[in-house]
Amino acid sequence: MKSTSLKYALVAVLALFAVAAIAGHPILSPDLFADLGALGAVPFMVGDTDMGELTKLLQKQGEAWEEFKKTNDALVKAKADGSVVSDLQAKLDKINTDMAAIGKSMTEIEKKAGRPELSAENEGKQGWKDLNVALKAFGRDGDNSKLIALHQKAMNSTSDPDGGYLIIPELDLSIDRIAETMGAMSRLASNVTIGTQKWQKMVKTAGMAMRRVGNGATGGETTEPTFAQVEIEVFPAEVEPWIHNETLEDARIDLAADLADEAAIGFAEGANAEYITGNGVGKARGILGYTMAHNSAYAWGSIGYIRSGKSAAFASVAPADRVVSLQHALKAQYRPGAAWLTNDTTLGVMRQMKDGSGAYYLWQPDPAAAFGGRFLGSPVEIDDNMPALGAGSYSLAYGNWQRAYQIVTRSGTTLIRDNITAKGQTKFNFRRRFGAGVKNFEAFKVMAFVTGTA
Repeated sequence: MKSTSLKYALVAVLALFAVAAIAGHPILSPDLFADLGALGAVPFMVGDTDMGELTKLLQKQGEAWEEFKKTNDALVKAKADGSVVSDLQAKLDKINTDMAAIGKSMTEIEKKAGRPELSAENEGKQGWKDLNVALKAFGRDGDNSKLIALHQKAMNSTSDPDGGYLIIPELDLSIDRIAETMGAMSRLASNVTIGTQKWQKMVKTAGMAMRRVGNGATGGETTEPTFAQVEIEVFPAEVEPWIHNETLEDARIDLAADLADEAAIGFAEGANAEYITGNGVGKARGILGYTMAHNSAYAWGSIGYIRSGKSAAFASVAPADRVVSLQHALKAQYRPGAAWLTNDTTLGVMRQMKDGSGAYYLWQPDPAAAFGGRFLGSPVEIDDNMPALGAGSYSLAYGNWQRAYQIVTRSGTTLIRDNITAKGQTKFNFRRRFGAGVKNFEAFKVMAFVTGTA
């Protein structure tokens, strides 16, 4: 725990240095930032996080952004002058691609910083020793005696009738933590673990209104509050890595860590796709899996949207105006803590937007807040599951995701070992039960890339 906290603290400090240096902060000299960049030339590790590499990436992001602004300004001027712009456009596209790659590299470092270590940090802890010994024995030759004991210690509320063994909490936590850093929604949304089939919550959708009553008069009954019930059901999902028996026999790998990684990646990629576009039939229901309604006709149970003003693109004239409208379509009480949600390609277009005077870019790099930077003061979260710009696409969303979206996990991850059905290989079947859905429909809004007024 201490090591993880130290990682985050150092990441935050370096991020603040970088942002201040990029902004030309008078207290932080360029020499100081250069010294920070030089850390990449010497070993500087916290756990498995290379802080020197992070510093280099922060510096590269700032340099790339400055070059992006210069190139985009030159592109705008060339278009106004009627000059050929193909070379400038190609250069701008390359910088955009480079900035996206830098952001992804920084996210990878963030994953390592927040990831529990299965062996290094916990090597001396008896629970982790027992887990590694039990899983290696079970994985290599099917010896389940030690795993049975750990299964009994886990005190988990779920069980598997077909010979599965519940992963003890430490490894289950590892799977959760890795999944949370692989996609934006799994990290942004509210998460809860339940012991039943469904998660239910009552939501008050309308309150009572005051009215004036004349002196000595009787007013009578006022409108009563209205309620809606949100229900999210969990469904089973599985990940099944197959390992050659020869690999198990040699067993020089850390089997517990390898299986946790495989399960985590599989669960995370599948789940995060569902959190955006899932239809709720035997799976999670994503933020785009509900009925869409223009925000002027929004009603509880639907997702409110505003129009971009152009099919498959932002408006040709003053494109940022519609983005401002989207931000203010969200009620003021939800905007503190709200974030933009989009993919890299759409963000690349948004980076070119300026204010009405044409003097200031509306996007700014801010690794201290989010590796997608900030747009109109709110963090930008990158999720590649968001649709690409297209006719009628919903490629940009803005919301308070903690209040808007709920991920529900049925407690326990089950592992079944099968060395019978596939000759020469052993299957490790990880099974989980989870679901997700919108719990507050007014806590986020989306942009539809279609023609028409906002």
